[in-house]
Amino acid sequence: MSGKLEDVVLAEPRGFCAGVDRAIEIVERALKKFGAPIYVRHEIVHNTYVVDDLKAKGAIFIEDLADVPPGATLVFSAHGVSQAVRHEAAERGFNVFDATCPLVTKVHVEVAKLHKQGYDFIMIGHKDHPEVEGTMGQLSEGIFLVEDVADVATVQVRQADKLAVVTQTTLSVDDAAEILAAVKRRFPSVREPKQQDICYATQNRQDAVKVLAPTVDIVIVVGSPTSSNSNRLRELAQRLGTEAYMVDAPDDLKPSWFDGKRTVGLTAGASAPEILVKQVIHRLRALGAVSVRSLPGVEETIQFPLPMGLGDKSMGWVEPG
Repeated sequence: MSGKLEDVVLAEPRGFCAGVDRAIEIVERALKKFGAPIYVRHEIVHNTYVVDDLKAKGAIFIEDLADVPPGATLVFSAHGVSQAVRHEAAERGFNVFDATCPLVTKVHVEVAKLHKQGYDFIMIGHKDHPEVEGTMGQLSEGIFLVEDVADVATVQVRQADKLAVVTQTTLSVDDAAEILAAVKRRFPSVREPKQQDICYATQNRQDAVKVLAPTVDIVIVVGSPTSSNSNRLRELAQRLGTEAYMVDAPDDLKPSWFDGKRTVGLTAGASAPEILVKQVIHRLRALGAVSVRSLPGVEETIQFPLPMGLGDKSMGWVEPG
């Protein structure tokens, strides 16, 4: 095998998922309908390019609702928010649009339903991630976070007989399965979700990397440092024995990474736009790559409806059949 960069192999699927598409669309439609500024609690999705693009169009990203003026339009990010944030937004009288991914909302609904039945919860996820803060914030007590197998051994729950488990939607599928197995060993009667909480897009992108990584010399993941699912793709490729790096923009690529490498695998996290993938390909061509091909993969056709007031047909949007 020659040591000169030649081939770029694209993972399928990659990039935007339906929840990210919907969240960005909500902000853009709110800007068109109500005019700038539109306030967004937390980054709408974890991608620098997307956030900067929306800032340029008039979105203002905040963490504290006290920074939003009375009567303003506020969008909740795709990661979801706690009940405390919802109540504060209602009390302040904002015009609120909820861009929480419907698959995250599904977890929130499950927590609320089982809480009414007297369940406590173990949540598998990453501390300080906004999705975890939002899900744990559905309850004022009775939900306990574990980040790894070691946490499972030490977590102190209030009741082991009526305990349910939920997970962050963007975890490593393999890590989550390992942690869940540890939870079930310690709490044999724990209730699992009917369908796993890890979202279809996270699963599909990780499955694609499992196919891609063994066939290439190096894997590049397009994604921002704050993106959980992008980080998991890089970690997965490395775990499979392939050198892997994550880049936020094409300028982050270092020529030295490709010394002695002939084939580059390229994927993108669920919050990374395809335009960045194209820019990275352009940069790889400048570094010597001559061919670009895609691996076969799952075709994603899922669409999520927009909230009332933004998804009307007068604005050109048709509800998927």
